Amino acid sequence: MKSTKFEIGSEQLKKVDGTGGEKVVQALEDVAPDVGRYIIEFAFGEIYDRKGLSLPEREMVTITSLLTAGGCEPQLEVHIHGSLNVGIAPEKIIETFIQCIPYVGFPRVLNAIFVAKKVFLERSITIGKGK
Repeated sequence: MKSTKFEIGSEQLKKVDGTGGEKVVQALEDVAPDVGRYIIEFAFGEIYDRKGLSLPEREMVTITSLLTAGGCEPQLEVHIHGSLNVGIAPEKIIETFIQCIPYVGFPRVLNAIFVAKKVFLERSITIGKGK
């Protein structure tokens, strides 16, 4: 039996975001339930389910895109958790953000680093210093 986009998306969402993604969808239920369904069916049921990139690669693209867009700190927090959930090392997350400095500037990178710091503290993760 072939799974629906909703079922596929729900499974992908659990792999990446665990309960974080479910909380976002639940928070939309009373105001914009269709948006939650779009997140599951389209973003996770179609885009995240495509071949060609691994889940860690998709999360690297996602956190970089959210950093670049700016003003997406709540979503960035969810996807930093997701990045860790799919095996991206905390040091690699920070290094990815540092790589963005010449292209988007210090303010957006600092915002992303402070979101990462919050996530790392919540998860009792410590990382090394400097190069």
